Amino acid sequence: MRVLIAEDDRIIAEGIEHALRKSGYAVDHVGNGADADTALLTQQFDLLVLDLGLPRLSGIDVLKRLRARKSALPVLVLTAQDDIDARVRGLDAGADDYMVKPFALPEFEARVRALTRRGTGQPTDIEVGQLVYDQSNRIARLNGQAVDFSARELCLLEILLLRAGRLVSKEQLVGHMCGWDEEVSINAIEVYVHRLRKKLEPDGPRIVTIRGLGYCLEKPGKPSDSANDGS
Repeated sequence: MRVLIAEDDRIIAEGIEHALRKSGYAVDHVGNGADADTALLTQQFDLLVLDLGLPRLSGIDVLKRLRARKSALPVLVLTAQDDIDARVRGLDAGADDYMVKPFALPEFEARVRALTRRGTGQPTDIEVGQLVYDQSNRIARLNGQAVDFSARELCLLEILLLRAGRLVSKEQLVGHMCGWDEEVSINAIEVYVHRLRKKLEPDGPRIVTIRGLGYCLEKPGKPSDSANDGS
């Protein structure tokens, strides 16, 4: 999951960026509304954390432009304005949730989990064969037992689960797994897939390599075609 933070207060931005990275999210940060608008036009994100009081272009205008483009991207608005009018303006412009500064990080993280889960259109628990993934707590269980995944492995698994039965290209995986200041190469994706396969064996869903294209998490009862392999 990839999150864009649009926040001009560097201390607040660094705090929530650290919390999100620790939870396994890929995070990008911009400090003004114009850069936020450009990023949203050119990049793909799973959640926008948006301060209303941004310089160069207000958060309200960023949000209005986003919704005018028919984007359904979940948006969590942050503001120091603890009044009903500000709250109503944010929600009317298309925000999905609203938090007033200062706020507690555990509550912020819980709201992020709720919004990213809502954005996927999936239930809280995603089940593929013997594997059950709890989106709220980001815990995967195989045959009822929790599996220990690294943050990168869990991010990769989450992307594949949300697109189970469909092709996911290596470029798409890179785009969802890292921010601007991180580097994940195609070769690294192959390494993460290899590690993920080992942890899912023998009872978990199979990750099929579609040569030259990418990967597909196979759903039970849907065998891969002869052009695919499990390498």
